[in-house]
Amino acid sequence: MPHSPVVIGVDSSTQSTKALFADAVTGRTLAVGRSPHRVDGTGGARESDPEQWWGALREAVAAGLKESGAPASAVRGIAVAGQQHGLVVLGRDRRPLRPALLWNDTRSAAQAAALTAELGGPEVWTARTGSVPVAAMTAAKWRWLRENDPSAAERCAAVRLPHDFLTERLTGAAVTDPGDASGTGWYSTATGAYDPEILQLLALDAELLPAVAPTGGARAGTLSSQAAAALGLPATVAVAAGTGDNMSAAVGLGLGGAGLADHPVLSLGTSGTGFAATRTRPENPALNGFASADGHYLPLACTLNCTLAVDRIAGLLGLGRDDAEPGGEAVLLPYLDGERTPDLPSASGLLTGLRHATTPQQLLGAAYEGAVFTVLRALDEVLSACGLDPGSPTTAARPLRLIGGGAQGRTWVETVRRLSGRPLVLPTGTELVAVGAAALAASAVTGDDPVTLARRWGAGLGRELPPVERDLGAWERIGSVLDRAFRADGGA
Repeated sequence: MPHSPVVIGVDSSTQSTKALFADAVTGRTLAVGRSPHRVDGTGGARESDPEQWWGALREAVAAGLKESGAPASAVRGIAVAGQQHGLVVLGRDRRPLRPALLWNDTRSAAQAAALTAELGGPEVWTARTGSVPVAAMTAAKWRWLRENDPSAAERCAAVRLPHDFLTERLTGAAVTDPGDASGTGWYSTATGAYDPEILQLLALDAELLPAVAPTGGARAGTLSSQAAAALGLPATVAVAAGTGDNMSAAVGLGLGGAGLADHPVLSLGTSGTGFAATRTRPENPALNGFASADGHYLPLACTLNCTLAVDRIAGLLGLGRDDAEPGGEAVLLPYLDGERTPDLPSASGLLTGLRHATTPQQLLGAAYEGAVFTVLRALDEVLSACGLDPGSPTTAARPLRLIGGGAQGRTWVETVRRLSGRPLVLPTGTELVAVGAAALAASAVTGDDPVTLARRWGAGLGRELPPVERDLGAWERIGSVLDRAFRADGGA
């Protein structure tokens, strides 16, 4: 009996690769194959060998194919959603010249500041690219590479983002999408193309960059013979252009022009992100005014310190993740790797408000509160970019979708409820980045809108939690400490 058609959505994140096998018609998950990555570096450095991403993709696909029970001949499409901003430089043989600089590598903070000034300030960057350079942005990393590893920059024959690198390995085609391209700093969300003046400022030849497909679901090609052999799949498998991980999560939730617009999402992972899909081009220097994978916009605020930082505090205290209580008078800003929003790349963790009665459990609770406060306050800027008033009762009544690893943790969920005072939706699907990538893969096969496909699959539906009374005392206490720290670091 013929097997139903299958698509594969690949989530290539900072820590691992996941390959989700889904029924192309219903979206039902058949299997998820996994393979870990290694991140190297001390201090502000965060690097990975791109070749391990390709190896992990092969391993994850093999594991998923075996677990799914589907024959390889049933696979019709594949798409990659990757960690944003990473800088991959390739030689003439299309092999990496050095480890990739990852999004959370903060060594390029000085270069980001210099680029911001050289083009005319934050407002100019926002008007042209949608975002102001910070250490995470690829443009700042390219400037850092030219200054600190000029040999690699001079020998570079191709510049790629992590997902671009993997898509090229699959197809042989150099292609990206507007969503991930909008996180580089050299793609203009105003014109829908690379910005020639910024490329000149960066001394970056446009010939080194991939072509930009109309959407992340556009067909980039089919598997090359080499990739088909490596994956054990037919060479007829369609490959979508793919996108960045945040854009893919939005697709997986059914957010976009053909779906839920202006609905806020909070993603709690290694980083904390707040975003929404909107038809209005955002122009707020406090945000990343990204493009979305479906041809619209995805204003996004990202914080560096979220679940990993709080887990570190729990480890230092010798406590389990849920051995936490509200922080009381203690305030702990867990900025262990600097911070991106607000832009404090040189920041470190800050603890204040200790009393004799303060308990370890309260200190851990204060770490949760500090991380959640930071990303919730950033989310207010996203709501404003969508034309909503964050303080209005109407906006407060709009459910907040909570995703990422933190959404599976009781203390994370309760801290978000307490500090936001909003109703929450906990989507049933837990691999939304991979689900979104699977919808992009299905789009490449059928030509249908990927957001429409994802909504049909129902991936964004889930358990609803009513609001609780907002803890304004904790909110104001943390805000006061953060604002003082921001001024001390030289911020506004």
